[in-house]
Amino acid sequence: MFRRILALIRKELQAQLRNADSRRLLIVPVILQLALFPFAATLEVKNATLAVYNQDSGKNSIELMERFAKAKAFSTLLILHNINEVRDTINNQHALLVVSFPSDFSRKISSNKPATLQIIIDGRRSNGAQIAASYIQNIVETYEAELHPNNIGSVAIVRNWFNPNLDYQWFVLPCLVALITTIGCLVVTAMSVAREREQGTFEQLLVSPLTTGSIMIGKTIPALLIATVQASIILFAAIWIYGIPFQGSILLLYACLLCYGVSLAGIGLLISSISSTQQQAFLGVFGFLMPAIMLSGYVAPIENIPEPLRSLTWLNPIRHFIIITKGLYLKGYDFTLVWHDLWPLLIIAFMTMTLAYFIFKKQSGSA
Repeated sequence: MFRRILALIRKELQAQLRNADSRRLLIVPVILQLALFPFAATLEVKNATLAVYNQDSGKNSIELMERFAKAKAFSTLLILHNINEVRDTINNQHALLVVSFPSDFSRKISSNKPATLQIIIDGRRSNGAQIAASYIQNIVETYEAELHPNNIGSVAIVRNWFNPNLDYQWFVLPCLVALITTIGCLVVTAMSVAREREQGTFEQLLVSPLTTGSIMIGKTIPALLIATVQASIILFAAIWIYGIPFQGSILLLYACLLCYGVSLAGIGLLISSISSTQQQAFLGVFGFLMPAIMLSGYVAPIENIPEPLRSLTWLNPIRHFIIITKGLYLKGYDFTLVWHDLWPLLIIAFMTMTLAYFIFKKQSGSA
């Protein structure tokens, strides 16, 4: 029986790696995403345009404008001269946000009175504009603290644990281990049975001496091997190229990766079992992948997702593995901490594999 399963595994690997184009499709996208994601998939605001409408001629507003211009987030400072230019600047998206100084801004600061300025943001780009507005607020608060140090009450000193410099690459790359593994494992398993159906060999496989469980094992192991290679490329590139510290255990990460891969393989086999063509299988993978990523905590925090969608995220394997990878990379999780998100992966793997098994069993009986 073991030799038959090994032959099926060899057949699947040959189908995936039989020519140079197939091999490139498995490796090149990983390298491209490894090169692009850490720089493109970021919430940091850089090289934005800031517009300033200064109705005040005092030194304080001019000093603040100079500090705005030196901020790394703003590469261009656009000076406006009347309220109509403010409206046109936002309407035509010439600037991410507009800072408006009232005419008495410097006088109030010199008199040690509360002074306010207005920040007008572009709601069409609300996420980036709000982040940029927080930069402006920090600059203004720092400036006021320098001018009136005796008026400062309680001061909040911020320390960032696990990511001291708030480097966004430290967040992206551990998540990328989960995302790339997901794509590779799902596509390989979902397309395998659909390819057999298109080539007319699926019925022959069902009536072969292999049992249903052996067929599923033979379809799962190649996907796990490919996903492991892809994950390893990202894992070691994150450590040795991007310099992201790995605080946990490599062996524990690979053990969790195995459990995660089985849960994904179960979903892929489930999609494959109800797909007649490779096109249907690909659409099934895409239909699962996009909502799963949206509900994984990668795009938005789980806490921001409303009920009952938040409860549904417990059935999403990507959610659990992202927590595991970030925990192992940045926090040095041990097994007791990993277990909190590992047991849902085991339940998902058991459920999807069991359901796929019964569907394959039914198809085997009708073959």
